Amino acid sequence: MLRSIALLSAVWLATPAMADPIEVDVELVLMVDVSRSMTENELDIQRQGYAAALRSDSVYAAVQSGLLQSVAVTYVEWAGTQEVVVDWTLLQTREDLDAFAATLETSFNPALRRTSIAEALAFGAETINANAYLGLRRVIDISGDGPNNAGRDVVTMRDQVLSQGIIINGLPLMTREGMGSQWHLDDLDVYYRSCVTGGPGSFVIPVLDWQDFADAVRRKLVMEIASRPAQPEPVPVSFDPTDCRVGEKMWEQRRGWGFP
Repeated sequence: MLRSIALLSAVWLATPAMADPIEVDVELVLMVDVSRSMTENELDIQRQGYAAALRSDSVYAAVQSGLLQSVAVTYVEWAGTQEVVVDWTLLQTREDLDAFAATLETSFNPALRRTSIAEALAFGAETINANAYLGLRRVIDISGDGPNNAGRDVVTMRDQVLSQGIIINGLPLMTREGMGSQWHLDDLDVYYRSCVTGGPGSFVIPVLDWQDFADAVRRKLVMEIASRPAQPEPVPVSFDPTDCRVGEKMWEQRRGWGFP
């Protein structure tokens, strides 16, 4: 018996202690669409837009306005699968923000895949739960130019994420360029409000023109980091907000037209 206790004690002493999580004002996952509907120009606009926003005075002021004056951020590009471009990084100073932005300006390969918002949300929640930070708020920010058309059911996944106390914000890209223009959903912002986003203070900021993208990203980062909810704007509705499988239906119709 004494020998067993001694062995257990030796194992415990040899096991590294779990480091205490680093407390931050917010844990923020930036989920950026790189599905096949996005052109190379759009992909570059997104990277450059995020880089410019991170270097802005207003985003730095938002970081400084927090109780802890620190945020943890990761940048993930998603389509049917996900690729971590910048892993979890602690942002406190202008130098931190600039280094994060500089990483986004490196070269990259565009993806050619379908759109699974559901899997992106699942990945976002998993990476939040597995990181080394403890945020006063936990947020997934997801951008995209179309509805979910692959993977699990988006409403089911959204509800699972919200049940973990994670807020979901949306940046629907309602522009018309490249392949995405053929499968455009006029009321994508309504779809995001009805089927994707949720949680206390959650918001949707639609991008109607690529020239407005960097400003929209800056606005949303300030609101997410400083926790300033956007005021809802009235939106004319033609999309049926109860039909959260509209993306899957569009994909089946597309296949019927002879597309892969």
